[in-house]
Amino acid sequence: MAAAGNRVKVAVVQAASVLMDREASTEKAVSLIQQAAAGGAEVILFPEAFIPGYPRGLTFGTSVGSRSEAGRADWLRYWRNSVVVPSATTEALGEAAHQAGAFLAVGVIERVGELGGGTLYCTILYFGPDGELLGKHRKLKPTASERLIWGEGDGSTLTVVDTPYGKMGGLICWENYMPLARTAIYAQGVQLYLAPTADARETWQSTIRHIALEGRCFVLACNQFVTKDIYPSDLACYDELKTAPEVMCRGGSAIVGPLGQYIVEPVYGREDILRAELDLDQIAASRFDFDVVGHYARPDVFQLIVNRAEKDSVLFTRKAGA
Repeated sequence: MAAAGNRVKVAVVQAASVLMDREASTEKAVSLIQQAAAGGAEVILFPEAFIPGYPRGLTFGTSVGSRSEAGRADWLRYWRNSVVVPSATTEALGEAAHQAGAFLAVGVIERVGELGGGTLYCTILYFGPDGELLGKHRKLKPTASERLIWGEGDGSTLTVVDTPYGKMGGLICWENYMPLARTAIYAQGVQLYLAPTADARETWQSTIRHIALEGRCFVLACNQFVTKDIYPSDLACYDELKTAPEVMCRGGSAIVGPLGQYIVEPVYGREDILRAELDLDQIAASRFDFDVVGHYARPDVFQLIVNRAEKDSVLFTRKAGA
């Protein structure tokens, strides 16, 4: 795509979902997109699993060797409020991106199929300023107990999209600790690296700064600010939250430059929209002495093979002569 100058205005939305409620979470997202656009944002990022939420603290009634009926009921509620792609939800998000005239990346829980499907995926959806769905990325490896509720993505969604401000793409939460996954994103020329997460620890800040410095790219890191009162009190397993703290996730969204420096320092303890105008010339300048998949690579020693094929559990072939 044609260049649009050497600067871009970005917005990172740190906010909580309306947990277990797809429609209400979508409405909140649309309102926040409008607020970000009012400040001139040309790229807008939302956290991991924003629609219909990251169910932090819930076990869905599961322990090794057993599952409870109450837990199944809560998971079914989560499943029913997940996002089919495409659907009315993606149309609403696309229209919001169109009205904003911005590129939009939103973390959703994706459901395959309206009725018969069961598997959920933790997914980033990418929309263009014309409202079109440009692509998606499914989390390759859910972490720890996330594996109880989400399936694994495959190499077909290691997505990077073209924008007038350079290539935009990224990984979700602890996928960013997978060096080969990062390399696959770097190799596609990423310049705006998106890192939606649910990790609010101080160590996450080391991660995003390292990625910026390693990839010589801008990193937009986005988390939710979550308090316990957003959880529906009629959850079948609500009692699991009795000992949970009032602040379930403190945030920590930030924007980092290609030499690892903070452009917007981490924000904790509130919902907020982080804004910055990025000087894209810093990317080329930063790669003068280090380009991880360019002049600093050693393809004669190391090579990475990425399987971009879509993963299907069942393959049907025709009989000879059919």
